Amino acid sequence: MKEALAVALLLLAALIPSASSSAASGSAFLWSRHYEPFSTDGIRELVNYQTISPKDLAKSILSKGGWSDFLCLGKKSQQPVDVALVFLGREVQSLDISANNHADPALVDLLKVSFTRSNFSMAFPYVAAIEEETVETSLISGFTETCGQGLDTSSIALLGSCSLKGDNYHKLSDLQSLNDYLASRKEKRPEGKADLVMFCHEAPGLSSESDVPPSESEIFSELLLSMEQSGQKFASLYVSRPYSSIQYPSSRELERFLAEGGALTNITCDGVCQIKSSLLEGVFVGLVLLIILISGLCCMAGIQTPTRFEAPKES
Repeated sequence: MKEALAVALLLLAALIPSASSSAASGSAFLWSRHYEPFSTDGIRELVNYQTISPKDLAKSILSKGGWSDFLCLGKKSQQPVDVALVFLGREVQSLDISANNHADPALVDLLKVSFTRSNFSMAFPYVAAIEEETVETSLISGFTETCGQGLDTSSIALLGSCSLKGDNYHKLSDLQSLNDYLASRKEKRPEGKADLVMFCHEAPGLSSESDVPPSESEIFSELLLSMEQSGQKFASLYVSRPYSSIQYPSSRELERFLAEGGALTNITCDGVCQIKSSLLEGVFVGLVLLIILISGLCCMAGIQTPTRFEAPKES
């Protein structure tokens, strides 16, 4: 009986993932065809395998990525860039990269092509989730802390679902308004400085089959094409906003995923998932029966029934 209980517990431990595996992280990729930072000593490709927060990501982008030269006042870039483009998406998570399982293969191909054509690139495979604030808020906070008073927030434009506190940001509605905004900024832009454009793409919720929203790769590709056609020199940063895995979620993680607009229609249970669920159900049923059996044996052992009865005495 003890051996059976030990086997059941080992099987249950194998099926339930550890707490460390449930924490998901996003990825970030930086590249540009128009400049190469001098802080890298001629190294054109850098990869940071440390798990960092979005705020630390912003600091690395400014220091090692060279964005401080054209975003922070008081510095002058010898390789002028007109626009620093930041795209916040969802599709390229760290677990997808390690498992070679991508929700949007076209987006991965787009990132690969952009990397191969760039003069400089950086990759951050592990960007941790922050519960207290959004990724766009953390990035702007990291830029501000690194630049000090030298970050001009009036040169920041927002598209999509980006949400930042304050009214001094330019909120644009579509790509045409972005092109008009950048055209108007050519004369107002300080020499050697760049405008920061941030596009936040949110995963679509439930929709009918006849109204299929454009994918993340289509939107990002259209945005990059629009930037190239405008003739602006730009540097690109793609950040996949992390969220916790919904395969084995806690109540707080599931609440956050649903609040962020996760589409539950794409969640499927494959063959491995069904096998694990069946085994887990069997283990639970076996544990319940085992507890009942042990309880019954303990009750029977506690009943002290006499083995012999005295014969009735004759009167």
